[in-house]
Amino acid sequence: MQIPAELRERFTQARLVLVLTGAGVSAESGVPTFRGGGNTAVWKGMPFDVISSAQMLERDLPAVWEWFDYRRNFMDSILPNPAHYEIARWQERFPDLTLATQNIDGLHQKAGSRNVIELHGNIWRARCATCRSSFDMSQGPRPDACWECGDPLRPDVVLFGEMLPPGAFEFASEAAARCELCFVIGTSGLVYPAAGLPEIAKAAGAYVCEVNPEPTPLSHLCDEVLMGNAGEVLPLIGK
Repeated sequence: MQIPAELRERFTQARLVLVLTGAGVSAESGVPTFRGGGNTAVWKGMPFDVISSAQMLERDLPAVWEWFDYRRNFMDSILPNPAHYEIARWQERFPDLTLATQNIDGLHQKAGSRNVIELHGNIWRARCATCRSSFDMSQGPRPDACWECGDPLRPDVVLFGEMLPPGAFEFASEAAARCELCFVIGTSGLVYPAAGLPEIAKAAGAYVCEVNPEPTPLSHLCDEVLMGNAGEVLPLIGK
């Protein structure tokens, strides 16, 4: 793939950079996408957007946990791919890099990325439904109840019908409004408010580059669209 000269130049000169990643990046590691052309997933006869919904959480918390426990077990052996590692290296390249992800798998952190804005939460955390205390499940089993108040725990992810975590979109949108260069990588461009971040960046004057195997609803506003897998395309940009 030939990387356009203008993108190379902007990549070399940029100081303020925003990166938004979506399910396509994790799909290259083998994580099911559930959207954007992936196979429709069902759990015991229920569609993905039912078992992963706020309504199901209220109706049957054990069933939701069974589903998310299954997903965590599946992801336990999945490793970051070249896209995750390349984005992690960009932290040392740019003075001010903000990484916001729609993914809940923690693969960016496994690859070495720091201070990741998790727009949709993290599957490796549990959260108290009452006091909002969080518990790391990446190194051990899920606690039966909140250690602080004793109330039930829930997956610390954004379910269908829920708002984003407090502050997450605000931090990301501030970075979008001041960035010079914005990368939109592996996202379907369908899920808002996350899909609004490149729109904010573009409106503020940033150069926006999309990396995705196929066009998305965001493609038309991008200054450059690189069609391909992120793990193959991203390492070429800085060469």
